[in-house]
Amino acid sequence: MRSATIKRKTKETDVEVSVNLDGTGVVNIATGIGFFDHMLDLLARHSRIDMTVKAVGDLHIDFHHTTEDVGIALGQAVRQALGDMAGITRYASIHMPMDETLTRVVIDVSGRPMLVFRTTFARDKIGEFDTELVREWFNAFAMNAGITLHVETLYGENAHHIAESCFKGLARALRTALAVDPRNQGEVPSTKGQLGG
Repeated sequence: MRSATIKRKTKETDVEVSVNLDGTGVVNIATGIGFFDHMLDLLARHSRIDMTVKAVGDLHIDFHHTTEDVGIALGQAVRQALGDMAGITRYASIHMPMDETLTRVVIDVSGRPMLVFRTTFARDKIGEFDTELVREWFNAFAMNAGITLHVETLYGENAHHIAESCFKGLARALRTALAVDPRNQGEVPSTKGQLGG
């Protein structure tokens, strides 16, 4: 079973994340940030990754440290659960609609981290959540999962819809890219014979 648990404790946050890449989208999320919990919940459900996220952070300062550290831990958990990445599909792309919004997400589970994030928000906040933290989370996740990730919102107006289309797009791209392709017969999908270097 492709699963992992990561614990990360600093002076700013205490985070524990568990994933099962071959799950059904069972979730148990509690970060103390309502909107962020909503985004992680739909990430798990639409990727079909079983996911537990428990985070206690310095929310009296702001949501930055908690959001970023959850991205770091979740990325590390996904990378660890992938092991040598043998048999995975590796690539995926999707256009994710959310009402008036359309976002394109393209992923390469390459072991080489990179984020291109071309999404802007007309508002600074969604409820109490700073919209700039959407990019911070995606960056932390991509860098620690070791994936090449391109996220571009082609158009949209509502900030909630834009953020949701980004997270749902990532979820569906992960669902495809992390899936084991039986035609790969356990081979690492790279002419180098390995991923990540």
